[in-house]
Amino acid sequence: MNRAELQSLLVGVPLPASKDELIAYAHVQRDGARAVALLERVPERSYRAIQDVGEEVEQRQPRRSDEGAPTPRPESDLPPGGAAYLGREVEPINVANLS
Repeated sequence: MNRAELQSLLVGVPLPASKDELIAYAHVQRDGARAVALLERVPERSYRAIQDVGEEVEQRQPRRSDEGAPTPRPESDLPPGGAAYLGREVEPINVANLS
């Protein structure tokens, strides 16, 4: 059983729900034994959305970690377009002034 199947099976469970409430709900559903095996592994907490349960079973979003984030390096040169890139009005060098 994958994340989507588990979430589909849990549609209708009253939320927020504890781990034990999710397991009890899964027991009475068709094919619930497979779901119970997955739910046994989720952390004990209150789940406010079915997607939260799915995320615990099969992680899709990376865990947030401030450790090891690279520090941005300073720019190596001027930005392309120079001052115009920074929003300043600049006369393009390839335009002839015929006045």
